[in-house]
Amino acid sequence: MPQKSPPKRPPPFRVLAAVLRKNGRWLIAKRKKGDRFAGLWEFPGGKLEPGETPKECLARELYEELGIRTRIGLYLGSVCYSSPDFAIELIAYKVTHLAGSFRLQDHEEVRWVSPSEIGHFALTEPDKLLLEKLLAKSALEGT
Repeated sequence: MPQKSPPKRPPPFRVLAAVLRKNGRWLIAKRKKGDRFAGLWEFPGGKLEPGETPKECLARELYEELGIRTRIGLYLGSVCYSSPDFAIELIAYKVTHLAGSFRLQDHEEVRWVSPSEIGHFALTEPDKLLLEKLLAKSALEGT
């Protein structure tokens, strides 16, 4: 009897994350109610659309969701997260805030937090993985 292969999972969503730093603090945002990650904190960003580069996606998402203009800088790394329902590749870039005041669309709150404080916030699972990577990289670089 032929063995059944497990059902194929769709490819992971490619999601961009902005690592904005100001005065030694990182920007995190709390998701609104009704969202898959409602009430949890994340590095702001969003899903990559067909035909978009990662940097274009991140600039668009930050303007749409937060109302800010930014400069997208260096690629900082990526992490993969899988659950029974979905998979995400979370791709991080260093971002500089150029202009605009925060105007929240998909979030109920934003905060600037120090690397030592960020662990006290309930982050999404993909963002926890990204944070671990960022903190390890910071320790290696001595920053």
